[in-house]
Amino acid sequence: MYNVLALSFGEIFLKGKNRGSFEQKLAEQIKFALKDFKNIRVFKDQGKIFVETQRKEDMDDIIEKVKKVFGIVLISPSIKIEKDVETIKENVKELFEYITSKKEIKTFKIHTKRSDKSFPIKSMDFSAMIGGEILKNFDNIKVDVHNPDLEIYIDIKSKCYISSEKIKTVGGLPIGTNGKALLLLSGGIDSPVAGYMIAKRGVEVDALYFHTYPFTSERANEKVKKLAELIGEYCGKIKLYSINILEIHKAIKENCKEEETTILARRFMMRIAEKIAKENDIDMLITGESLGQVASQTMKSMAVIENAIDIPILKPLVGLDKTEIIEISRNIGTYETSILPYDDCCSVFAPKHPLTKPKIERIKKSEENLNIEELVNKAYFTMEII
Repeated sequence: MYNVLALSFGEIFLKGKNRGSFEQKLAEQIKFALKDFKNIRVFKDQGKIFVETQRKEDMDDIIEKVKKVFGIVLISPSIKIEKDVETIKENVKELFEYITSKKEIKTFKIHTKRSDKSFPIKSMDFSAMIGGEILKNFDNIKVDVHNPDLEIYIDIKSKCYISSEKIKTVGGLPIGTNGKALLLLSGGIDSPVAGYMIAKRGVEVDALYFHTYPFTSERANEKVKKLAELIGEYCGKIKLYSINILEIHKAIKENCKEEETTILARRFMMRIAEKIAKENDIDMLITGESLGQVASQTMKSMAVIENAIDIPILKPLVGLDKTEIIEISRNIGTYETSILPYDDCCSVFAPKHPLTKPKIERIKKSEENLNIEELVNKAYFTMEII
């Protein structure tokens, strides 16, 4: 029945003179999301983006892909036709018959939007004309302008687009319109959600994963790669940096108090992340910290960890509780992978009684027992890019 998808923008409408660049980024993201489909055309028609396919059997799968593209708020499966009055009448009747064959419809309403003002019939008059055509050809049906069972939308641009359904999507802004950030991606529930939430604001995301192989398993590495792929369904392809910090943990264990392990290791992670960011024109870091969730996420711990670097850190989950984070994780499809029982580097070397109220002077004193620059560089040279 349908041969195009009409895509409605969200915040892009607020971008004034910059709107064109946002639309261009959105079109690029749509094309990337649909790269595996054949005979796809993405085009603009008077303020709206459309996706056209010659293979109607692909339409449901195309909708599922487009629903994950940030910058779109509604998808309307539509019939694209010439804006000829008789052609429109016939196609509206066919659509009406198709829908009433699937469910009972007693009332309806026709909406016409005439973006092309050269079309000779005004919107309200055209809605009344098409409504009359429906009443003439279908029995036991009447117009209800307030609460109809079925609404049919006729959008007249350079072509005419007829639709009856509006599918809600993720909203947000197109990827690549708001800078670039590096996500510290663990194998847990929180960090994939944090990456998703920042990407939704138009931020291009790369990811950094720390491991302590062979103390962490290859399956733990594969789990993180899978999480990066799942987030990539929303963000586009993610460059995943993988770094072994085993030597750092060994040095901390040999030279510092056990209770400081988590704080000291997190400060090393931040330093390595900052180094990658500065060398790759990345503006900020992203972490999945939620205030009070674990020892390294108390207010004092977060302050001491951040003190190790200068680059800003985005923490979109800081005010959410675990239930809220899990709900988002389920919605975006990362939860089932996140709960696979493979240890990450933090849990393998976690102290029995971690500090929850660290003091920066004491932590810096402990770091005097470590060759920070040498350990950071050694870890950096283990980097793999996936």
